[in-house]
Amino acid sequence: MILLIIRFILLQCFISFVIGEEMSLDDETEVILQEATFGAGCFWCVEAIFERLDGVVDVSSGYSGGNSENPTYDEVCSGTTGHAEVIRILFNSEIITYEDLLKTFWLSHDPTTLNRQGADVGSQYRSVIFHHSDEQRLMAKKIKLDLEKNEIFKEPIVTEISPLINYYLAENYHQNYYRLNSTAPYCVAVIKPKLEKFFSK
Repeated sequence: MILLIIRFILLQCFISFVIGEEMSLDDETEVILQEATFGAGCFWCVEAIFERLDGVVDVSSGYSGGNSENPTYDEVCSGTTGHAEVIRILFNSEIITYEDLLKTFWLSHDPTTLNRQGADVGSQYRSVIFHHSDEQRLMAKKIKLDLEKNEIFKEPIVTEISPLINYYLAENYHQNYYRLNSTAPYCVAVIKPKLEKFFSK
């Protein structure tokens, strides 16, 4: 009888522990991260801007929008693969919205120059939004239309808005490029001034 009582007490303790664990998990707010994919010229520049935004969890450089699988940097630069240099953004929408990211995208580069950003020329440097959902597509088109109506840019916007059909991670040496190579000539001459200009607005 005593053994039965002890087992009953232990069982009650175990049940209470399990229920307590479940309640604590239910009380926690699960953060669901979302993705965005943009091309706005050299991905080294674009990555350096977006990784500094609050709510952005991760930024990776890669290639998207082309026909060949797993392209190399040299192949993309040749202009024969159809891929654009892009960044894939993982973000917390409770801190920064997709709309905020779109505004940053358009204001951080020149969306009126076809296949070109500054001295970087070629289809791999095109201005492009690869949307992950219909919601993202509609938001991108809405903001693009608003920018055109309000004549924010002197020339027509040539930004491509297309569904994401593929994404290939770029080589390791392209990741966190500015952070790891801030004294490199390109970083000093191009990326650093661009960062200072954008974040001084």
